[in-house]
Amino acid sequence: MRLRQAARVILVGAPGVGKGTQSERLLKRFPQLSAISSGDLLRHNVKNRTPLGIKVERTMKTGGLVSDDLILRLITNELGRRGWLFGGRPNVMTLSSSAIGDGGLLDGSPDAFGSALEVDPLAGASLSQQASEDPAASFLLDGFPRTATQAKRLDSIVPINWAVSIQTPLDVIMQRISSRWVHEPSGRVYNTTFNAPKVPGFDDITGEPLVQRADDSEEVYRTRFRKFQETSEPLLEHYAKKGVLWEVNGMSSDEISPKLYQEFERRFL
Repeated sequence: MRLRQAARVILVGAPGVGKGTQSERLLKRFPQLSAISSGDLLRHNVKNRTPLGIKVERTMKTGGLVSDDLILRLITNELGRRGWLFGGRPNVMTLSSSAIGDGGLLDGSPDAFGSALEVDPLAGASLSQQASEDPAASFLLDGFPRTATQAKRLDSIVPINWAVSIQTPLDVIMQRISSRWVHEPSGRVYNTTFNAPKVPGFDDITGEPLVQRADDSEEVYRTRFRKFQETSEPLLEHYAKKGVLWEVNGMSSDEISPKLYQEFERRFL
């Protein structure tokens, strides 16, 4: 199966609705899709001590939130690295001149290096017209955007052309949450009702114990659900106005997946 155009996809749904499961299934069924995770990009850049990674690490260590600007910069850099953005102004982060002497950096420590970074305020501002339509430039974006403001900023880099809203009744999600177990080191998630571990209570890969997250309690989840509704309503409205929003309803992941496949094929194959 060959795509006829680039698919740029996001999945939107309440915590526990099964976005991760649907993402994995889409990626497996349509290998032309690549996974791009804002969280993975953050961890990769921090691990490899890139200028962006150093900047992000400093923010995280001081308890700050990673700004939309930095997340957008990470995504832009990744898309550019893959050759999926072209033309426009290059998206770079530079060193301030005060940090560079005749022999290079005056202080080579990571903190000094991070504090010397300057963000080019115009970087990535004129890339939307040059987003590649090559089918090879197809991706499923995870973790961003989560708000309408972020979505509008993302539009200035690369426009999403399919936003999927996954809808499952709250009582079904609550039952699912109470049956969820996690392998914390890897993030692998199991559910005793439909994706049970081979050995109850233990991870399939490592054999290490599984745990239930503290935020999987009913009270905590309801608070998270209300917050999701507050932020997702304007986000979904944004994509509805752009004509790229599609809603899918189902009681289970197995019910939703075939609908996703069919609609993806209709739009992109």
